[in-house]
Amino acid sequence: MSRRTQALRPSIALDAKAAAKARKLRRGGAEPSAIAELMGVAVEEVEKALVQMRSPRPETTRGTLNVTLAAHRLIMQERRGDEPIWQTVDRMMDELLRLRSSANVKRARGPKPAADLPLLALTES
Repeated sequence: MSRRTQALRPSIALDAKAAAKARKLRRGGAEPSAIAELMGVAVEEVEKALVQMRSPRPETTRGTLNVTLAAHRLIMQERRGDEPIWQTVDRMMDELLRLRSSANVKRARGPKPAADLPLLALTES
């Protein structure tokens, strides 16, 4: 941890070993008040130690999209002003899914096409 980050964090009355023990107990399911009582310290100090815990996220909110330069250009053309790229991609995917949904409804009403795309036929086998 950098010195700057360490300086920005609130001071904790627990030493590093006690803070690690508090975090271990919390991961085990203990409540902060029970941890404080067990360790004989104020609940506020335990909470300060627990706030600094890292916890796994159940799902990521964003990811890297590895696309060709042509696809990147298309996405950049579709951006609206300073819209974040992730928002542009989400909007484009939403539009694509809506168009596919309406096309599937029209296809179900009309005659069936002779064959699906060749790549889809290969993956279904």
